[in-house]
Amino acid sequence: MGFFDKIKAGLAKTRDALSNTLGSVFSGFSQLDDDFYDELEESLILADLGVETATKATERLRKVIKEEHLKTPEEAKTALKNILVEMLNVGDVALNLSTTPSVILVIGVNGVGKTTTIGKIATQLVKQGKKVLLVAGDTFRAAAADQLEVWAGRSGADIVRQHEGADPASVVYDGIQAARARNVDVIIVDTAGRLHNKANLMNELNKISRIVNRELPDAAKEVLLVLDGTTGQNGLIQAKQFKEIAGVTAIALTKLDGTAKGGIVIAVSDALQIPVKFVGVGEQADDLMPFVARDFVEALI
Repeated sequence: MGFFDKIKAGLAKTRDALSNTLGSVFSGFSQLDDDFYDELEESLILADLGVETATKATERLRKVIKEEHLKTPEEAKTALKNILVEMLNVGDVALNLSTTPSVILVIGVNGVGKTTTIGKIATQLVKQGKKVLLVAGDTFRAAAADQLEVWAGRSGADIVRQHEGADPASVVYDGIQAARARNVDVIIVDTAGRLHNKANLMNELNKISRIVNRELPDAAKEVLLVLDGTTGQNGLIQAKQFKEIAGVTAIALTKLDGTAKGGIVIAVSDALQIPVKFVGVGEQADDLMPFVARDFVEALI
């Protein structure tokens, strides 16, 4: 099953919800009047694009329809798809792994599927022939390192861990030394996700970043924020906070198959201007997929 089919299946709940609302907008209006735009905006808000993004998309559509003299709802639908694709294309969707080693720092609140996402990315990179090292930097949550160790075993990646309660920056330092010794291609660092304790989290992530920058100043570095797609607009709030704290460069949206609010992908991309690089639509390792904006929008609408 290719990306399009998988994403289409994974977005079934969102698409069903949208077809009840958006479908009736495009089929229920014979002319593109103010009522049409009002209904369209409301439908996009219900799909969890958020008020700001939905308003922006509707206003852009209004402008395109006027400039290109579009007349029918079908033409408007095609134009809307193009607008949403543009909103999603905010940067390179491939991970920057241009150096040996490269570093992926994975952040996000507890429960979003961070460790599972790391395991799935590791599995994919190992299959591509890369040597991967997982670093258990979440030393605060009981069993976080154990969970990561299970994924290391499954994926064929190495792992560096310490005892529970160890200093995360010290684990990362050990991980970098091990990566050098073992000629590792990609270092993936798990971090603690306690957003409610913002000052501590900021200090911790800053400390980890300083270690990485000091020890590997020329390494390609991604800061990958994992968000739970089922949390909708709360995910967007989390993303804004983490952007302030950690300089996020990429987003992975998990559990999209479990929500009718898949429009959050567009809201996050547009609000933060940070590319979504992965979407998760199932439990298997290959259900975490590199993001393709056009396929996503086609599957959504």
